[in-house]
Amino acid sequence: MESVLPVVALVGRPNVGKSTLFNRLTRTRDALVADQPGVTRDRHYGFAVHAGRRYIVIDTGGIGQDDEDIDSQAFAQTRAALEEADVVLFVVDSRQGLLAGDETIAEQLRRIDQPVHVVVNKSEGQVAVSASAEFHALALGDPWAISATHGDRISAVLEHVFASLPEPRAQVLPHHRDAIRLALLGRPNAGKSTLVNRLLGETRMLTQNAPGTTRDAVASEFTFDDKPYVIVDTAGVRRRSRIDDPVEKVSVVKAMQAAEQAQVVIVMLDAASGLSAQDVRLLSLAIERGRAAVIAVNKWDGLKSKAREKLHAELVERIGAFDYLPLLFISALHGSGLRELLDAVQASHKAAFAEMTTNALSRTLEDAVEGHSPPAVHGRRIKLRYAHQGGRNPPTIVIHGNQTQRLSDEYKRYLMRRFREKFNLFGTPINLVFKNSDNPYVKDGRGGKSKSGSPRRSR
Repeated sequence: MESVLPVVALVGRPNVGKSTLFNRLTRTRDALVADQPGVTRDRHYGFAVHAGRRYIVIDTGGIGQDDEDIDSQAFAQTRAALEEADVVLFVVDSRQGLLAGDETIAEQLRRIDQPVHVVVNKSEGQVAVSASAEFHALALGDPWAISATHGDRISAVLEHVFASLPEPRAQVLPHHRDAIRLALLGRPNAGKSTLVNRLLGETRMLTQNAPGTTRDAVASEFTFDDKPYVIVDTAGVRRRSRIDDPVEKVSVVKAMQAAEQAQVVIVMLDAASGLSAQDVRLLSLAIERGRAAVIAVNKWDGLKSKAREKLHAELVERIGAFDYLPLLFISALHGSGLRELLDAVQASHKAAFAEMTTNALSRTLEDAVEGHSPPAVHGRRIKLRYAHQGGRNPPTIVIHGNQTQRLSDEYKRYLMRRFREKFNLFGTPINLVFKNSDNPYVKDGRGGKSKSGSPRRSR
């Protein structure tokens, strides 16, 4: 059994620091942050981890301003996020103190079934008890004084939040132990359910020529060329600003949960629509979770020859950073290209779980450095000594050397390309981990050992 990722929603008035907290939890800068009320107009989703436990965070738009008025449409958007959430963090501002808008939001939150925790942000430099004292009046339990900017006391809040959550819901894994777990992501009406039906050889999924028929993630098992698979068809993910139906909004979380539990993600594009920003976001979502992925362009048979050439050139140009992912052209309706699609799935799966010896990795690293040495930084040459495997799914390669923190992103991409080509790691992201391992017995210029373990600099 695998647990389904819990969902944490951040709600509150504008400019109380929800997006800053979102970035702190997800360790990204994906949410727009600015010192202006109401910058976040829509929900933002991200993956996060605390004490080894993964979860999904939703950053919501601010509700109301500094008075009692709450825009009904804005709260309707937030209510959809509340329906997705397992727990709610109600963010308030210590500097502004308790305002009427906070009390109005609290009144709404007291009516929901999910647990709510009040977090008093911008409390840096204050005694926690003093910073949170007046927010007891919200009648939502003991407030937690935090600083999203500095990270103060956030770990304690998360410990309390997860301790109070019920046991994680479980999802049944495929009956066949060796089955490859697939997640099928894409925009509405890209043909995902049609592909599932074709692979299953039956009409398991309801299909029709209308977007958004699939409302939930549905797992099905099938066998192709005597190889077992389980595939999860998720509801189509629209660009969030175009999602008005609260039920459709849940599909974003379902897609993220499906990607988390998959071994290979198939991102399906509609050939008639080409590559959209939302398709790129779905690819990013899969890669962010370290999942192997395949891009399947559906309804290819419906295009004329010149249109095919134009689309192919456009995709190759726009895929850019995802150029290591297999690009397949299929027709789910007629079944063309499905064998090639599953061959690519097998290859991506194999790459994600590849095993590489320390000797082979170190030789590849040595060859890469001989071909293109890292540039010197402040007159000191960066040395990369050896490499070993640190994990699989995705393949993790640990590189030891000195001053590795000074390696440029460009050089890291160069190393990644060399490892990818040498070990055929196409179809999966690669995680490079750099560690400084200066020799503690390096002698200083006077024949003695330096206390720091590093050569002393001449002055």
